[in-house]
Amino acid sequence: MAKIKPQALLQQSKKKKGPSRISITNIVIYTLALLLLVFVLFSAYRRWTLRSEIPSHNGRSVLEDAAFPGSIKNSDLPRFATLDTGKGSVTIELFKATAPTVVDQFMKLCQDGYFKGFLFSRVVKHSVIQAGASGEFDAVKDWALQRKNLDTSLKQEEFMVGTPKAKNEQGGFDFFIVSAQITDLNEKLTVFGRVAKGQDVVQDIEEVETDEQYQPKSPIEIMSVTLLQDM
Repeated sequence: MAKIKPQALLQQSKKKKGPSRISITNIVIYTLALLLLVFVLFSAYRRWTLRSEIPSHNGRSVLEDAAFPGSIKNSDLPRFATLDTGKGSVTIELFKATAPTVVDQFMKLCQDGYFKGFLFSRVVKHSVIQAGASGEFDAVKDWALQRKNLDTSLKQEEFMVGTPKAKNEQGGFDFFIVSAQITDLNEKLTVFGRVAKGQDVVQDIEEVETDEQYQPKSPIEIMSVTLLQDM
């Protein structure tokens, strides 16, 4: 029987081990590539899911991707909110600079669909309309009693939008659109916007027939709210 030289044995050993090393290397590479692909797909799905939850208007998304808050610029945040009501559309300019906390809360509620089906619960002609029923009713009554002495010259800058400063025990969010000059407005409300478009719609709502509690006899609801970067 012929003897195999040591050099030949070494070459045979290398040939046997070679495929094993290549196989492990390939497995590692394929595994890393698969993990990377899964991560990319998951990130893309997360971005799409978050963007789909943000309202759009005429095909335009109104917010940058919330998954990357550091990349959002102030200029990219919504500056307006359009209320689609049973009487028409009202566009509110949001005062992010002067009432950031309230504006953030309002926008979050808009994104959550909180205001869909919201009713204008109280209406005082030439003075104020209230959306929501759990807020500062005493203020509405006071303004109603004072309305004969109010300046009813309806100007665009007078259509202010605010929410009660008093804490809402029910945890809701009411807001008022005030169409007249009211002296104690800033004492009662945190003003977080103004009506930039649709003042005529506000006036139409103010003309509806109400009962002795200033509640409209025919319901007027907010059907949807759309956040926009511009009008």
